[in-house]
Amino acid sequence: MTGGRGHKRDMGLFLGVDTGGTYTDAVILNSETDQVMGKAKSLTTRKDLSQGIGRAVDAALAAAQVAPQDVAMVSLSTTLATNALVEGQGGRVALVFIGFDDGDLERGGLREALGGDPVIRIAGGHGHAGQEFAPLDLAGLQLALVDHGVMGFAVASRFATRNPAHELAAREMIRRITGRPVTCSHELSANLNGPKRALTAVLNARLIGMIDRLVTACESHNTKRGITAPLMVVRGDGALISAAMVRERPIETILSGPAASIVGARWLTGADDALVSDIGGTTTDVALLKDGLPEIDPLGARVGGYRTMVEAVAMRTTGLGGDSEAHLITEGLDGGFTLGPRRLIPVSLLAVDHGPMVHDALDRALSQDAVGEHDGRFVVPMGFEANGLTAREAGLLARITQPMPLAAAFTSRLEVAAMDRLVARGLVMLAGVTPSDASHVLGGLTDWDGVAAEKAVRLLAKRRNGRGERVAPDAPTLAQAIVDQLTEQTATCLLEAAFGEDPAFAGEDGAVLAQHPLLRAGLAQHRGIIEVSARIGVPVIGLGASAPYYYGAVGVRLGAKMILPEHAGVANAIGAVVGQISQRATGVVSSAGEGQFTAHLAYGPERFTTKEAAMGAMLAALTDDAAARARLAGADELLITTTKDVREAEVEGRAMFIEATISVTASGRPRVAHATEAVVDGEVGVRGTVYGAV
Repeated sequence: MTGGRGHKRDMGLFLGVDTGGTYTDAVILNSETDQVMGKAKSLTTRKDLSQGIGRAVDAALAAAQVAPQDVAMVSLSTTLATNALVEGQGGRVALVFIGFDDGDLERGGLREALGGDPVIRIAGGHGHAGQEFAPLDLAGLQLALVDHGVMGFAVASRFATRNPAHELAAREMIRRITGRPVTCSHELSANLNGPKRALTAVLNARLIGMIDRLVTACESHNTKRGITAPLMVVRGDGALISAAMVRERPIETILSGPAASIVGARWLTGADDALVSDIGGTTTDVALLKDGLPEIDPLGARVGGYRTMVEAVAMRTTGLGGDSEAHLITEGLDGGFTLGPRRLIPVSLLAVDHGPMVHDALDRALSQDAVGEHDGRFVVPMGFEANGLTAREAGLLARITQPMPLAAAFTSRLEVAAMDRLVARGLVMLAGVTPSDASHVLGGLTDWDGVAAEKAVRLLAKRRNGRGERVAPDAPTLAQAIVDQLTEQTATCLLEAAFGEDPAFAGEDGAVLAQHPLLRAGLAQHRGIIEVSARIGVPVIGLGASAPYYYGAVGVRLGAKMILPEHAGVANAIGAVVGQISQRATGVVSSAGEGQFTAHLAYGPERFTTKEAAMGAMLAALTDDAAARARLAGADELLITTTKDVREAEVEGRAMFIEATISVTASGRPRVAHATEAVVDGEVGVRGTVYGAV
């Protein structure tokens, strides 16, 4: 919306971008009128993210009929980090584990999260009060760094939140010797529990390359188009941070897309209390909106089976989406299907760009009486640099030079496991039948190659169950079974979330309750000797491009009021630009005895003789830290709030100080670009770019 000569430009135009596993969405929002002026979707291009981002942004600008230079702020949300953790993907990293023993690797899912990545265990660490537990073995670390073969490092030291000196020293040496990115656990959380902090640091290190590529892709396209507005990124709790900050702490973007969807759902519907369910290509994310605000998970974000120390929306993320693998159950006599958690490229989508290869492979397989193990499945190289591969993995990857039938990539059955590892590393992707293909067969979706979808589903229907019978008589029957399975699994996700959030069922296993025969009878409105009724008692807001097609049946299944807002397909992109910046700094003051108080500051412990002095020093340091980080994140006109949790015990009739946890939060709206007009040599022109708060 470009102003005429002599008129001030409209400075309320925000660009929201959401990069998901399948689609990248863009939306232009006029913040002064709360109007969606333009929106667009483009396929996410994983090898070069800037292509998908660019197409979506350009189409949204064109739909809104606005000039790029009129955009005052750009904000980005993403599910790429969430998807990577759900699917077990990410770069190879090393954990530098200081002062811990081998048993600590078994705690909190740390060894499982490492997945075979190297661990450098050296002496060092501190005690509970911040005193040195053992000298740091820098010589041992230096020796281990000679041949590292990883793309990044995570450093976790014993009681680093009480004294970070050993983590900082290790980081300095790693950067000097390797030049690789380093994540220190104490910078991600102020809480105790070393293995859990180490897990969070490992996941952060693993995501650095992926998120850096995403931010760079968005920045490069903005620059190319002449968008000079600052770039923000949505954090997992729905707050915004600067692009520079997210490069260092990409772990904070897990649940970024889902958090943005919650903010977007509230903005789109005005609902105060509702379950929000967002279906994407890879995951379904369910959260509770209560009194207009999303619930925050007090235990830290849980994604892909890992419980992290990242503060995020209380979200239940399940590997279930439009592109989930339709996995045939071969055990037992009846068989059936389950969906996910792995994402596949839908056959109908692969055929858009590689139609001759896809159709030829499907036609040949359909002409045979028996269906081969890998028929109807394909493999696609991602084009990323690989390191740390075994000889078998490297040889297999070298043969996958272009999309091809999966069977053509193998020379022996021994390579099946190697293929699974290449998929887990994100070096290749598999293509096969998904709910998106089933929806093309049934006519619910028409975006891609419906003929290829019909062939792939028909081929899958030819497989045999445990009774030796065909799985389905034809493609439409099987397609409906797949969509029905998505309905059932989505309903289960919502039921588990509902039980988890209902105080009456606190401490109960929501997964067990969601499958209980009495509940299932109640949902079916059973009327017999016993009459049972059950339903979801709050509205369900369905988000995602495919929600209008899938979620009507889900609402019927649950007896729930289903809200499908007009802009449900771009809710994440909308949520990305209507949030606030918020940075919180947390610290601990402890006491070792009468007149001994320790403030565990960011640079190390500092001792005081009075509780008031220690807590005052901590409060001042945290206020400075939170305010500095909020400004670095892109905020102005800060609001500072403080909370204190003081633990005391009564000894001989008087209160004895034990420990205090102090948190300071600095929040505010992000800075936006204000293009100012001035008269220069008798002409009206744009002069400079000024940044200020909304």
